Amino acid sequence: MLLLYGSYGYTGRLIVEECRRQNLQVLLSGRNARQLAAQSQHTGYPYEVCQLNDTDTLRQMLSRVKAVIHCAGPFRYTAHAMAQACVETGVHYTDITGEYEVFEKLARLDDVARKQNVMIMPGTGFDVVPTDCLAVYLKSKLPDATHLQLAFTGLSGGLSRGTRKSMIENLGSPGKIRVNGKLTSLPLGKKVMEVDFGKFRHLTMCIPWGDIATAWYSTAIPNIEVYAGVSPKTLARIKYTRILNPLLRTRAVKNLLHLQADRQAGPTTEKILQGKSYVWGKVWNVQGKTAEARIETLNGYLLTSKTSVLIARLLLNGNFKPGFQTPAMAYGPDLILQVEGTIRTDGAS
Repeated sequence: MLLLYGSYGYTGRLIVEECRRQNLQVLLSGRNARQLAAQSQHTGYPYEVCQLNDTDTLRQMLSRVKAVIHCAGPFRYTAHAMAQACVETGVHYTDITGEYEVFEKLARLDDVARKQNVMIMPGTGFDVVPTDCLAVYLKSKLPDATHLQLAFTGLSGGLSRGTRKSMIENLGSPGKIRVNGKLTSLPLGKKVMEVDFGKFRHLTMCIPWGDIATAWYSTAIPNIEVYAGVSPKTLARIKYTRILNPLLRTRAVKNLLHLQADRQAGPTTEKILQGKSYVWGKVWNVQGKTAEARIETLNGYLLTSKTSVLIARLLLNGNFKPGFQTPAMAYGPDLILQVEGTIRTDGAS
């Protein structure tokens, strides 16, 4: 059986429906009994209410399953408790985070996870399956690469409540890149570039995306930057509001913004079915030799439902590597190509 924790959130519901399409045995869980009961009635899946700080109930629940897809963010507050409990009970852990801090923290569970013969794999959704696969693919093209740049865009149609809340938690914080193997801060909005995604060009801004952690583990490339598509208006607003960063870091402001996020709906089904995501990557070495590649795939939320369940199925079938893993470390750079509608192309346009 597969445990979905936070199953009634926007992305959690998409994952549940993908599990139903694939006839997986699922146990629904989370903190909200009312929402779980309604979801159970709709899907026919059993459910169990559990607070992550209720260690006895959590471990008893985990004893009934083989693997977890953890969907309850912001993951910086929830991931470690679930991952630690999974390791202690011999259950495989996955989640759908894109928060680089979570990858760094869960990587420290590598030794104990190996001893328990379980896999710890955060980031089994849009964050970071396509970008991690592209990073490893480019590394294979240029094994001595010293620099990696990744960029993505196309998350149209709006954001889910969970995504908004994760972004709120980052407000006021600096950007991050990896320089000579070390995470390094820089002002958000300082590094920008126009990226050729193949079918179009788009302005992008350097952001602290999960690959500054995962690509380091999966490729060992010491210099990593990740960029996301941004409008000129948004970029100007980010630069203008840097002076407010101390205020944006306060808990009072974040709590107010969380209340606003709770009142906003996620993208419509029509939007995610019609949407596309575009990923670009480039590596180079000290001699200046380069390699580039691109991926065109599904809308990010729809892709997350596909890749998280794809990886869960592999786990349930005994296909895993013990310890901390990134998607491409465990399953190779072609993992993303198993998602129907995904295209990878080589070279500069």
